[in-house]
Amino acid sequence: MKFHTRRQSLAMLGGGAIAAAVSQAGITHAETAPPAGTNPIITNAFTADPAPLVYDGRVYLYVGHDEAHGDQLFNMTEWLVYSSDDMKTWTPHGPIMKPTDFKWAVRDAWASQVIHANGKFYLYAAVEHDDSDKGKAIGVAVSDSPTGPFVDARGTALIGNNRTTPNGPHSWDDIDPTVFKDTDGTTWLVWGNGKCYFAKLKANMIELDGEVRTFDLPDYVEGPWLHKRGALYYLTYASMDKEKRMETIAYATSNTITGPWTYRGLITGTAENSFTIHPGIIEFKDQWYFFYHKATLTLNGEAGATGRRCVCLDYLYYNPDGTIQYVQQSQAGVSLPPKKA
Repeated sequence: MKFHTRRQSLAMLGGGAIAAAVSQAGITHAETAPPAGTNPIITNAFTADPAPLVYDGRVYLYVGHDEAHGDQLFNMTEWLVYSSDDMKTWTPHGPIMKPTDFKWAVRDAWASQVIHANGKFYLYAAVEHDDSDKGKAIGVAVSDSPTGPFVDARGTALIGNNRTTPNGPHSWDDIDPTVFKDTDGTTWLVWGNGKCYFAKLKANMIELDGEVRTFDLPDYVEGPWLHKRGALYYLTYASMDKEKRMETIAYATSNTITGPWTYRGLITGTAENSFTIHPGIIEFKDQWYFFYHKATLTLNGEAGATGRRCVCLDYLYYNPDGTIQYVQQSQAGVSLPPKKA
């Protein structure tokens, strides 16, 4: 599915985009649009694996583009970025990179995240490595702008099976990177399927600083996300609902980023119509937000499915003791005001 022309021709899209029926003769009728901020927040493409970045008064949302058809599972050939200054109306900025822009990679624009450091923007992304180190790998790309374009910052994978597979569960364990800059200036990379790996990054952002270690987390599957609130660290991740055999979002907390981590329970249930679910958490203008994906969007006659997901957004709330309140995956999203403290 190619939609570059359509995407570039629209100034604003999202849950508040106006739906219209168009014929060759022109607009035949218009339908009432849902309020801005309703879910899903991105409606011009199937999108997954949301990774928000707060920069210069805006939120930049990095997603993978789901392009599967029929019963096909994951067909993802590019990463997209959107931005917003109100969390309700999202501006598309087009594709920022393809997996094959890493010359050593062959396919699969899986989960990514972008961080601002050293005056530049660094994208960490999971892709399929070529036969020289076959399996999933993590690359790092760089740009002068949050909207790209991004180019390979190393010329080789940052993380590959030659580093983790001897002790890893399988050849696709090196996926779902999340990157976090602590208040002391150190930057950490966390990733993994089946095992949750972590390592410190050097100041140049493109090399590891020290050994690769692991966190021990109950029912960990994939999709880690790190954030900090006050002095407490939060590690959110996709866990397994053992009865439904579908992913949910769980979390743990720690007083130090290297652990030990205390399991705190679930934040969400399973995602509607999707085996996977993927978290992204930020604070923006004194309000906390929780990004995730499910599969409830119908687009161009194709219904949502595990290979055709849609990014959604709800408010995130904390209890007085610092624990996170359970997130009800809503249709209203952030179209309604947040709860009062």
